[in-house]
Amino acid sequence: MPTSKSLPRTLDAWVQHLGKLPLPIEQQQHLRLRRILGDSRRTWREIAEAIESSPSFALQVLREANQSSNSLSDPAESVETALSRLGLSRCEALLSQAPALPESDIPLAFKQILLISQHASQQARGLFGARLARLWNELHGCSLLFLSPIWPLLCAHPQLFEAWEQRVLLKGERPAAVEKELLGVTLIQLCVKLAERWRLPEWIVRGYRLLERDRRQLVRALHIARDNEHPLHQQQMLDADIPLRHWLTHPSNCVLLANGLAVSAHHAWDTAHSLRWQRLTGLYLQIPLNELQQEVHQHAVSSARLIHDHALWHPAQALIWPWDAHRLKPAVSAAAPPKRDDLAIWRQHCARLLAEPSTFANVPQLTACARDALQACGLKRVLLLLADRQHTRLLTQQQAGLNASAATLSLDPAQSQVLKRLLSAPGQLRLTPSNVAQFSALLPGNLKALFPSEHLLLRSVANNGRVVMLVVADQGGQPLNDVCLQAFGKTVQCIERALGSFSRRGR
Repeated sequence: MPTSKSLPRTLDAWVQHLGKLPLPIEQQQHLRLRRILGDSRRTWREIAEAIESSPSFALQVLREANQSSNSLSDPAESVETALSRLGLSRCEALLSQAPALPESDIPLAFKQILLISQHASQQARGLFGARLARLWNELHGCSLLFLSPIWPLLCAHPQLFEAWEQRVLLKGERPAAVEKELLGVTLIQLCVKLAERWRLPEWIVRGYRLLERDRRQLVRALHIARDNEHPLHQQQMLDADIPLRHWLTHPSNCVLLANGLAVSAHHAWDTAHSLRWQRLTGLYLQIPLNELQQEVHQHAVSSARLIHDHALWHPAQALIWPWDAHRLKPAVSAAAPPKRDDLAIWRQHCARLLAEPSTFANVPQLTACARDALQACGLKRVLLLLADRQHTRLLTQQQAGLNASAATLSLDPAQSQVLKRLLSAPGQLRLTPSNVAQFSALLPGNLKALFPSEHLLLRSVANNGRVVMLVVADQGGQPLNDVCLQAFGKTVQCIERALGSFSRRGR
């Protein structure tokens, strides 16, 4: 997949690009954090937990504490420690600097990686919390922030997430090769550099260094973990390799294990990658694989209960599916752009719409020309609905590429929040896989039946400031082509001009 020329291509350039990139906070969460920071009745622990509920702000607090010139020599290992070093006033100032955005303006890929981090934190809490009770703050904070070097990357360049999913998870390409092609460097190299630059807790840095420089130790542990059905033999092999046994029991490994479980489960529960992390975690906890899997699934469900964004994917959703079912499907290629001959016809229709004075004798002639123009620019299914004067009804005026029921379609805008919004003022809604869950329920069922698509355009058209028409169109369910999108926008402008000219024809 070709990469954008604007992306950095060297490790130093990426670190410079991402090192100080501000991370957004959802507006309501931003207000909640401001109230909590200003509440003198709160304990340090309560405030730290509130900060951790916003992972991007938790990273900012920890990063600031560890990079501050007057910080202690050792990096803060938890958000609570960072909070006590900075103080409330400094944290409030940091919060003021963080962008507060509506949820719809925050990139979906960025929210998805935060969900994976929160899932990892829940796995760490459930699997290792009792064993590491004295190190609870470190375990929780480091598990949550382990993937934080990737957060600014997906916030600034969310398209990389889908590319990585398709090529690494779905097609099985080597991660290092894909990352080199997309970024110029591997993710592990970038994560190590950012973790060191931000002075993230040692448990996080140690995990990335292990993945980058000491994978042999991990491979030896995985080799022993494969023999999960014979715990006595496993113990004998560990006893014969004392350095490996000591390394395996280090508490910082819990952070790596929890994130390995969360990242691999993001694809599917039954893959070899997921099974390797499950076996390794079973070796660390010294429990059978089936028992470990039950615990991991329970903690995934607990994590899913805490996250209510239906636009995001949580692996717990797949637990009710057949075991071999996978969420990811091959990416659907965008529809082909309109051909040169079709664009020539489109220009002819647009010229007729723009003619002064209007050449149309009636509204059906005008809307038929508009329909033909939309088809010529590459839209395969087109529906033009006219609104009555009171905006109480939308009736089909023209249609193309749809079944016979489209000709008699009648919609009540009062039954749809989307239609009411589009009729209140000229506007456009573009449905995509990332927002279809949010808006689909707000559309009339008979309209959705005509357009069974995750790629759809709805555009209201006004005359003299009042919406008189609704255009609904798509490219047969395929992702919309950029050329077609541009031509669609220009066509709508031509239709608006034609409506204005037509309304003045008898004056």
